[in-house]
Amino acid sequence: MDRSAEFGRWKAQSLSKADLSRKGSVDEDAVEVVELLNSREEFFTTSSCAGRILLLDGSTDGSGVQKQHCCWLLVTHEPCAKDDVMTALKGATRDAVLKFEPFILHVQCRTLQDAQTLHSVAVDSGFRNSGITVGKRGKIMLAVRSTHGLEVPLTHKGKLMVTEEYVEFLLTTANQKMEENKKRIGRFYNCLQHVVKRETISNSHSKIKEKNNPLCTHKNKRSPKKALDPSTADDGGRELDGGHGLEISATLFLGDD
Repeated sequence: MDRSAEFGRWKAQSLSKADLSRKGSVDEDAVEVVELLNSREEFFTTSSCAGRILLLDGSTDGSGVQKQHCCWLLVTHEPCAKDDVMTALKGATRDAVLKFEPFILHVQCRTLQDAQTLHSVAVDSGFRNSGITVGKRGKIMLAVRSTHGLEVPLTHKGKLMVTEEYVEFLLTTANQKMEENKKRIGRFYNCLQHVVKRETISNSHSKIKEKNNPLCTHKNKRSPKKALDPSTADDGGRELDGGHGLEISATLFLGDD
C-alpha cells in the first residue's frame, strides 16, 4: 500500500475514535495546537494533556512503582489553592502524592522529515525532552514533553507527614510551573503557525515555478554525477524546513506500534 494512503487511513481511524480520557475532551489550553496539527495532512494527534495538578491517594506501592488503581482526590488544569488540597487530603487513606504534570502531546507524523521539523519546533519552544520513535510497522511518532514536573508525597497511611506551610510552598511552586507550562504551549503554537505558513508559501512557490519552468526538476531527482558522489547525498545532514538553518538531530527508538 502507498505510504501516504496508509498514513491517511491511520489518521481517519484515529480521529474518528471516541475520546477515552477521563475528561472526554481536549484540554482548553491544548485545543488550538491540536486543531492546527490535525488540519495538516502530514500530522495527527493521538493523545494530549495541557498540564495539570493532581492529588492521588495510593499512587505507589511504597517502592516508587506506579500503581494502576489509585484514588484521584483532586485534579485541576488551573492554579490550585492550599485550602482545596487540605480539604481533599481529608479523604486520603493511603499514601497521597501531590503532582504537577506538564504538557504532553503525541503526534503521528507522515514522514521522518515531518517529525524532525515538528521536533525542532517543540525543542525551540522549551519542550526539550521531546523525542521521535519509529514503530515496526513504520509508524513515526513524536512525543512533545518537558521535564519540569513535580511529585511529592504528603501522607502515609492517611496521616499527613508535612506541615500546611510546606503544602502551601509546594502549591506556589506547582502554580509557577503551571504558568510557565502555559507560556511554553503558547510559544509552541506560535512557532508552529510560522512554520506551517512558511512551508505553505514555499510549497506554493515551488508548484508555480515547476508549472512555469518545464526544466525545473524535483529535489529528489539528482544528476548521475551527484548520485555517485556521497558528499552530495540528500539523506542525512540536510537542513530541514522550520529548523531555522540548523541541523536537527533526534534519537530514534524502535518500538511497537
